[in-house]
Amino acid sequence: MNAPAPYYAQGGPFAVRFNALFGKLARLGISLAGTAELSVRGRASGRMQRIPVNPHRYEGAQYLVSARGHSQWVRNMRVAGGGELRVGRKVRAFTVTELTDPVEKAAVLRAYLEKWGWEVNRFFQGVTAKSSDATLQAAAADHPVFRITVTK
Repeated sequence: MNAPAPYYAQGGPFAVRFNALFGKLARLGISLAGTAELSVRGRASGRMQRIPVNPHRYEGAQYLVSARGHSQWVRNMRVAGGGELRVGRKVRAFTVTELTDPVEKAAVLRAYLEKWGWEVNRFFQGVTAKSSDATLQAAAADHPVFRITVTK
């Protein structure tokens, strides 16, 4: 029996165009609500892949949360171990540590949903910032979370 595929909510044509616009704005130095452009080396191509993200600060640390689940940037990040965040000319190189503890992830996810829920709730399959700890912990496996350590 095959294990189910990891959760991933792929973006449609509108989302792809929307993300391209937000990525371009970040490259030009316009950050809407804190967005930045993530660059991470592709695990197969070796080329830098770019996507807009919502870096999230929680208890003094910065995180990247994949609202859409186990996306291509997540898979690339696991292999690359880091990347760059860009807003205009400001580029911050970083390494990552992926959170694996569901309790720790749930706390970050709750704070992330409090800030970004208006934009990402639809990807959390009914889970919101007001969900119980147990519900957030159960959802944690579907939403990778990386702690960022800036290197330059």
